Order: sequence, then structure tokens, then C-alpha cells
Amino acid sequence: MTQPIPAGLAAPAQATLSAWHAILGSGDLDALDTLFAEDVVFRSPVAHTPYPGRNVTTLVLRTVTTILEDFRYHRSFATDDGASVVLEFNATVAGKSLKGIDMIRFDADGKIIEFEVMVRPATGLQALGAAMGAKLGDKVGLPKTGA
Repeated sequence: MTQPIPAGLAAPAQATLSAWHAILGSGDLDALDTLFAEDVVFRSPVAHTPYPGRNVTTLVLRTVTTILEDFRYHRSFATDDGASVVLEFNATVAGKSLKGIDMIRFDADGKIIEFEVMVRPATGLQALGAAMGAKLGDKVGLPKTGA
């Protein structure tokens, strides 16, 4: 399914966002790390401390794609400066429905420099935290028992 690119997003960011949607749509995550700046910061909905760096961001996003079911973006918004986008999504995890947003900020070259995720309701967030903790716990500091 082709995802719309919000009007007003800078051209380099549009290219990266199109690549992001293509990667998710195909399930071929080999090029995922090329979308991120080396010093990207990932902010998880289940951790207080941000995760700095391309490697951990790629690891977290690769893992979450194996956990979320029926994942669909359905709305997107760009900031007035054209450097950020908010993508609203729905998914299920362990039988729990969730709704969330990905807030993504791009540099002038279109590389992702910030990726923040927010999720609701609490039951969906807890299921996501538990599943991510079980798969990644020691690798990124998530509790193995979940949120």
C-alpha cells in the first residue's frame, strides 16, 4: 500500500520517508540503517532514557517489526519547517490493540536524526514492552518482564 507523503515536508525528508514506507511494505529491512544519521536518537515509549546511535535504533526498529501485527499508518502530518513528520498508526501485539505515533525529525540531507514513539492505551503499551523486553532486554536495557 502506498503511503502518502505529507505536503510541506522537505524534498530530502520526502525521499527518506518514501524509502521508510517501502522498507516496511516489503519487509526487506537490509537498507534500514541507511535511513539514519550516525548520531540518531531513538526515544522508546517504554524507556525513560533515549537510545543514541544508528546501531541501537536499527536493532529496536528491526525487532519491533517482528512483534507488531496488522501494522498500518493511516495519517501523517509535517511541521511547518518541513523537517519533521508525525505518522499515526494502529497495530496489535499479543492480542492487544494499540494506537501510536512515530515522530521523526530529519537533517538537511534527509537522514533521520530523531525517532520518537508514543503508544496508547496502557494495555497495548504493556504488551509491547513485555514483547520487546523478552527479545531485546539485555541488549538495550529493557526489563525482560516488560513494562
